Amino acid sequence: MAEEEDDPGFDEDLDDGGNGVDSGQGKRKRLFSKELRCMMYGFGDDQNPYTESVDILEDLVIEFITEMTHKAMSIGRQGRVQVEDIVFLIRKDPRKFARVKDLLTMNEELKKTLKAFDEANYGS
Repeated sequence: MAEEEDDPGFDEDLDDGGNGVDSGQGKRKRLFSKELRCMMYGFGDDQNPYTESVDILEDLVIEFITEMTHKAMSIGRQGRVQVEDIVFLIRKDPRKFARVKDLLTMNEELKKTLKAFDEANYGS
């Protein structure tokens, strides 16, 4: 009986489906709630969407990120996530692939621009 009282969060851990999304200690820190609220508003939701809607969406986002990370760690170099692994995983989804390709291209352009700006300012 004393063991059960020592770990009151154990039953909640079992109920969360084993996906590791809930910490089992009541309220957990929300990582993306501000950004998700803005995105939801941008896609036509109310300016202040229901907290429950944001929480469910955040749970889905975290679950997606977790699954993609685990898959990426299992391919390529073991235990290490690389950009090429993520691109490989989404290669069959045209919308995601196009978005990742655009973001990677934009990132390279930003790097080149910053490098040229630094060289102009510091004369390297």
